[in-house]
Amino acid sequence: MRKIITLFIIAALITVCLAGCSPRVNNPVEGKKVAYIMYMSSSPIFELWSESFKRTAEDLGMEADTFFCEDSDEEWKNRILECAKDGYDGLLVSHGGVDYAWEFLSGVLKDHPDLKIAAFDTSFRDENGETKTIDGVVQLFQQDSGLAAALVEEILAMYPEKAANNEPVNILQVQEENYIIAFDRRQAGYQPYEASGKIRTLEQMAPEDHLNPEASMREAAEKIIGKYNDGEIDAIWCCYDAYARGVYKALRELDSDIPMVSVDICDEDIRLMAEGKNWKACATTNWTLNGEFACRVLALEMAGQYDVIKAAPSYYESPGMWMEIPSVVVTQEQIMSGQNITVKNLSDVADDAYTDDSFMPSCDWMESAIRD
Repeated sequence: MRKIITLFIIAALITVCLAGCSPRVNNPVEGKKVAYIMYMSSSPIFELWSESFKRTAEDLGMEADTFFCEDSDEEWKNRILECAKDGYDGLLVSHGGVDYAWEFLSGVLKDHPDLKIAAFDTSFRDENGETKTIDGVVQLFQQDSGLAAALVEEILAMYPEKAANNEPVNILQVQEENYIIAFDRRQAGYQPYEASGKIRTLEQMAPEDHLNPEASMREAAEKIIGKYNDGEIDAIWCCYDAYARGVYKALRELDSDIPMVSVDICDEDIRLMAEGKNWKACATTNWTLNGEFACRVLALEMAGQYDVIKAAPSYYESPGMWMEIPSVVVTQEQIMSGQNITVKNLSDVADDAYTDDSFMPSCDWMESAIRD
């Protein structure tokens, strides 16, 4: 009888175990080789992207590499060509030039038809400036217009009395139109506030030296801000944090209390915001989630599952096959509420939206691989 009971217990345990274990879903990208090829130099946010991209690739059973191209168009192109020739199955390419990316990547894919490419912050236009697409290539962007608009809203909230009296808020804008695609996309989020009369742009300013943007922006900002009397500038809106750091240092040199906001974030931005002075907010995305997002999209391309990509809430039908990563505002108040805050632990103080991953594309085999 004791043996029968023991066998019954063992059989029951096996049944429970089998019931709790689902069969492994076939993974179509296991064993593939991918790379992240970034036009720019390494930085803390791009390292977060790279680490997350590689970790997700490894979870999916793939081998992953990262290449930074030190702001060189030729290095970016050469690295893509080398990886294509070396038999990589998928490439995530980032920040390619608008004047050559469409023609160049189209040529790469013509020569290597089995290769899959996803592109981040890389606009496709022909020699006439017309928007183009490449079959099979998903374009990824930050929600640039959302980043811009969220910062304008932060400024408007500083001056509720002006809104109540239908008076525009006077903004000095740090912006370079027709310079890089991300800035143009951010301008699209800023302009509606001008058109509606909620804000008035006093003038635009930008650095003259793009090899040393922070120092150049500081010099330009000191000159331009100095032209205005106290109270004439309500706030400064910055399209890019490298420029914003120059503006902030100019404001401190001028002993000015004009508030400023900016797009993008890094450890130095966080340190300056924590001083509790002019820098009131940054609009950004979660760069760890960004890396996973990009790897998922590339993997789905490689699996031929464009239907899954198109089902994601971050997918847009027009003007092409592209997706946007949601924007989040991080305020000075949030930064100052924590200890030793960096981009790596920004989630400790940011809103829940910062860690929301509902924009991710997914499917059964992908969730099974990442979960395992």
